Amino acid sequence: MSRLSQLLKRRSVGGHEPIRTTRLVLRQLTTDDLPDVATLAGDWGIASMTARIPYPYTLADARQWLDGLEEGEVVRAIATPVDGRLLGLTGYLPSRDGRRAEIGYWIGRPYWGNGYATEAASALIAFGFTSAGFEALTCCHFSDNPASRRVIEKLGFKATGNCSCWSEARRIQSPAEQYELTRRDWRQLTRRRR
Repeated sequence: MSRLSQLLKRRSVGGHEPIRTTRLVLRQLTTDDLPDVATLAGDWGIASMTARIPYPYTLADARQWLDGLEEGEVVRAIATPVDGRLLGLTGYLPSRDGRRAEIGYWIGRPYWGNGYATEAASALIAFGFTSAGFEALTCCHFSDNPASRRVIEKLGFKATGNCSCWSEARRIQSPAEQYELTRRDWRQLTRRRR
């Protein structure tokens, strides 16, 4: 088994079981997905709104990124349930004590405007609080990314402050906004939505 295959096997949410939503499946990322990851993430509109994606972004970059995931970091392919087509990625990085995690997501430009980011992140949040046992989740977006702000607010996150984050694509520190969602607040929000 290659190092890449071992990493993929070790870094999957809840083993290999997919997380299903109404329109999506959050499944284990495979090496077959990497060309699509490189193509979709290689779009300036995606790369410039993330911290870690360089621009231009190649298949070699995608392999290097996957090889460099931190211990405990989880990445899931956001895909269609019928044909498994990759639409984007989502995942989380737990804190050292395992009580919190930072979540992230991106959707490829051809699939924008369909609510996929909100649907996928919502499923990941539910998993994080119910199966992974996190007490709180955090997230961050660059200040010039109002689409991500709308997704984060729909998910129930509360603003906690401003910061700056490195953008590998832009090659600069960029202003950003931070958010948090506690398990307690998520449960209350889930009850109200029923």
